[in-house]
Amino acid sequence: MELLGKSKEELRAYCKMVSEPVYRGEQIYRALYAERRFDLGAVTTLPAALREKLLQEATVTLPTVRQRYLSSDGSVRYLFRLGEKPKPAAVEAVFMPSEGWQTICISTQAGCAVDCQFCLTAQLGLIRNLTAGEIVGQVLVPLNEMSEKVSDGENGGDAEGEKAGLAARTNVVLMGQGEPLLNFENVMAALRILLDEEGVGLSPKHVTLSTSGIVPGIERFAKEEVRPKLAISLNASNDEQRDELMPINKKYPLKVLMEACRHYPLRNWEHLTFEYVMLGGVNDASEDARRVVKLLAPFKRVKVNLIPWNPGELPYKESGNEKIEEFRRILTDRGVPAFVRYSRGRDVMAACGQLALIEVQISPLTVIS
Repeated sequence: MELLGKSKEELRAYCKMVSEPVYRGEQIYRALYAERRFDLGAVTTLPAALREKLLQEATVTLPTVRQRYLSSDGSVRYLFRLGEKPKPAAVEAVFMPSEGWQTICISTQAGCAVDCQFCLTAQLGLIRNLTAGEIVGQVLVPLNEMSEKVSDGENGGDAEGEKAGLAARTNVVLMGQGEPLLNFENVMAALRILLDEEGVGLSPKHVTLSTSGIVPGIERFAKEEVRPKLAISLNASNDEQRDELMPINKKYPLKVLMEACRHYPLRNWEHLTFEYVMLGGVNDASEDARRVVKLLAPFKRVKVNLIPWNPGELPYKESGNEKIEEFRRILTDRGVPAFVRYSRGRDVMAACGQLALIEVQISPLTVIS
């Protein structure tokens, strides 16, 4: 039985099934997610007989690191090999360190079915959904590697205390390969573990799920008791434009999407984020900016992240800096907070829209098999 991705309740049920006290499930849960100890045979808080049983009957399968690509800005693109079931697959995650914090961008599907025309991931098509364990594992692997560096004394200080505090200084964004709301059950199972204080221990304020606009998924997500922040990939100022860039708009056009967003319940600390990839000569005109202002006028707590398009073998180009600044100024002058978000890891194909399992030709010293 695979244990990674199992909830506390599932692990309690497993212990009951193997004739162990159910509280042992809580100990396994804490060992996996809070302590990040994946060799359960070495978890001495568990009795020796249970450890032997786990070694014989259970597995803890982290995503296998096939390669790491180190960017000049310090970001790391992980190329993960996943399990053979339901079919073999590979995905990417990106680790982005900054002063005192780190952000991990994770995938929720191998490939993607949404077919956004400016995104390289779309070229893969949908390969399969990821399991809850495969989603959680993309967070655990970088955190564990950071913990090992601390233990080795690279960062100095109290290694155990530093390990315990890593999650509290971590942002996670579900913005890698795939559409999270089309893998709803597994994504939510993973999020409940990630956001549980007794699990991985991330704060809902530091986790963001990004969707292309799957309206039924947004409505369902809004009802979840445990959920992170929500971001909507807008990327266009009218239906005609969005139909071309994001074919999902034909199923959930802007009027329907904006209605779902207006009814989305925001917590008192929360803004609804709209993401807008800037495509030179396509969606970056002043008229586009004014239409975006009109679209977002009904929202009281909203912000827009303007994302310069990241190069790939697609028929688009980046917007110029002056265009981006003009677009931002039009939004902010009309009461819509807007920020330019430059992606990291562009030189190793780790930036937004670049995750397509592409091998990068860089120094062997920066690629670790």
